[in-house]
Amino acid sequence: MKSKPKKYQLIIIVFTLIIVLLSLTFHSVKRSSETGIFKKLVLEIAAPLMDVINTSFEELTKGWKRYIFLVGLEEENRQLKKKNILLTGQLIQYQEGYLEGIRLQKLLKLKENLNYSTITAMVVGRNKLSGFQTILINKGTAHNLRIGLPVAADQGVIGRITEASWHVSKILLLTDENSKIDALVQRTRTPGILHGSGFISHLKYVPKTDDVRVGDAVISSGMGGVFPKGLLLGFVKSVDKRDAALFQKVEVTPSVDVARIEEVLVFLPDNDDKK
Repeated sequence: MKSKPKKYQLIIIVFTLIIVLLSLTFHSVKRSSETGIFKKLVLEIAAPLMDVINTSFEELTKGWKRYIFLVGLEEENRQLKKKNILLTGQLIQYQEGYLEGIRLQKLLKLKENLNYSTITAMVVGRNKLSGFQTILINKGTAHNLRIGLPVAADQGVIGRITEASWHVSKILLLTDENSKIDALVQRTRTPGILHGSGFISHLKYVPKTDDVRVGDAVISSGMGGVFPKGLLLGFVKSVDKRDAALFQKVEVTPSVDVARIEEVLVFLPDNDDKK
């Protein structure tokens, strides 16, 4: 702890001696033009010290300029980062708007091709605890919605309304175990009941004698009075006729990825106007 004060004292003494020597040198030069022994000694000692001082001052000046430059560069870099974050945010917003426009355009195209009154709604919630088996939309009884109305996306059927408040409705997805939809194999017109089984569905009560193949489209039959006829439900994933039972096992992959859906169409009763 005592070495630091001694070090500073030595620096102060050396600096003071330099100042004194420089003062004597300039004072001697002013008083006489002759160069005596004393003057020569002073000059010999002062010259290197002056060189060191000048060099140190130049380095200090350069260091200060570099510091100022780096401070300015850091501030400029900070501003550029802020601008980059702002532009990135704007780009994401533009992309979201563009993608939303594409999705809504697909829904509009589906709406135009249907002979039913429909209303567009946004998905505002998902029941994650049950594996996305129900979703919430931002329309309800105030928009003429009611329990039992079918819901679809541009890729096909999603499910049906099971609960409705004034401005929110709950949709039971076709993959839910409580979901049962009268269906047809589009290619052969083979009828069956599409049962939800989690993230996949099963087409039940299909006789083993009926021709069902992997890749066949499964559509709504229109029976039961809930879903209009001809809406896409999914595609046959697998067919198993090995069981001794009367019916074959048919797995169906839903045509709609319900975990990614954001906008839907709700089919309105015939006496409601299109919206």
